[in-house]
Amino acid sequence: MTTEGHRRGRKAEDAALQQLQAAGLRLVARNARSRGGEIDLIMRDGGTLVFVEVRSRRSRSHGGALASIDGRKQQRMVRAAQSWLALHPHEAGQPMRFDILAFEGEEAGHWLRNAIEASA
Repeated sequence: MTTEGHRRGRKAEDAALQQLQAAGLRLVARNARSRGGEIDLIMRDGGTLVFVEVRSRRSRSHGGALASIDGRKQQRMVRAAQSWLALHPHEAGQPMRFDILAFEGEEAGHWLRNAIEASA
């Protein structure tokens, strides 16, 4: 990823965090790395643990930000969540979901709740 891409990604993560916190979610972890991969944001929505993938694209060409979350990426997200939960067993056993926040150009983030069906 280019330096510009890193800046755009960080800016999108910052905007996603603000959007989620404004909706009442609380931050648990950011850029949580484990053997299974990285999770952009882990939030708490009441009693639900929310694993959030943030995607940013300059435009909708090539399908846009949401289209970049293919089946393979979804599987990696689930594996990363499983790995993170193994490292944080006190968080396991509670309701959870996988959300996506997609940013395209300068538009506000499109929040897709419960975007991935999985049991981590």
